[in-house]
Amino acid sequence: MNQTEIREFLLLGFQNIQIFNRVLFVLFLLIYILTLISNLLIIILVAKVSNLKSPMYFFLSQLSLSDILITTNINPNMLQCLITGGIHITINGCFTQLFFHGISTEAECLLLTAMSYDRYLAICDPLHYISIMDHRCCLLMALCSWLLAFLPLTVIILLVSNLHFCGPNVFDHYFCDFGPLLEMSCSEYTVILFVDFALAIPYVLFPFLFIIFTYISICITILSISSTTGRQKAFSTCSSHLAVVSMYYGTIIAVYMAPSKGQSINVNKIMSLLYTMGTPFLNPIIYSLRNEEIKKAFVKWTSIHSKRH
Repeated sequence: MNQTEIREFLLLGFQNIQIFNRVLFVLFLLIYILTLISNLLIIILVAKVSNLKSPMYFFLSQLSLSDILITTNINPNMLQCLITGGIHITINGCFTQLFFHGISTEAECLLLTAMSYDRYLAICDPLHYISIMDHRCCLLMALCSWLLAFLPLTVIILLVSNLHFCGPNVFDHYFCDFGPLLEMSCSEYTVILFVDFALAIPYVLFPFLFIIFTYISICITILSISSTTGRQKAFSTCSSHLAVVSMYYGTIIAVYMAPSKGQSINVNKIMSLLYTMGTPFLNPIIYSLRNEEIKKAFVKWTSIHSKRH
């Protein structure tokens, strides 16, 4: 029996809460603007202020770049969904959104892993820290994070692009997420699920386990420091990163452990909001509020800028 291939999807967004759509639009637009400004500000400060030339801040600027990518890839369509009650997106547009969403998510996992290694060396092996974490090493680790994020998503998208979509074309989500997209297909996708699971082990599970290992080592080292002031200073250098790691991995685990069918799709949307919008918004706030160097760098940069004008 011949089945007609559909060429676009209708993203429904948040159909069950239409009465609040305009309020949510204003709120999400404000969060989106603040997310862009705060993450761009961190990138500019790290590039322009000499006090922020350490590896930790270099990786933080890369994390901000990843946050800008993930929020810009998804939020404009979501905002349009809130205003219009749903938008049409082509199949290729859906694949493109899935591709960049996957790259930014994977890159964030790997960059958080690189940052944990940086904190591990700084606290557990300070004598070799400068010789190991030089500028070349930081650039290489950042480049590897982005390239390694690119490779598995290329494989996944090539497999997904071979699926057939013959209807219905109504997509009950605010962006083209991986699981719901597979369920829209009228092709067999067991192989894709297996490949995705196999790739998640080296790209998500292993980095997460490595981060846990580094923080166990960091905690042991901090507890062995005799002075209370020394322990507090050592912990303060990694507390922001630990908070971001807990928030990011916590939401991702919650999203992909939650059932994807039935009424739980609404829970899935809300949980997805936490890492597609919440985490990019909160990351710069967490690092800025708990970091005096960033505050001082901001004051220094603004004062220099104001003097020029």
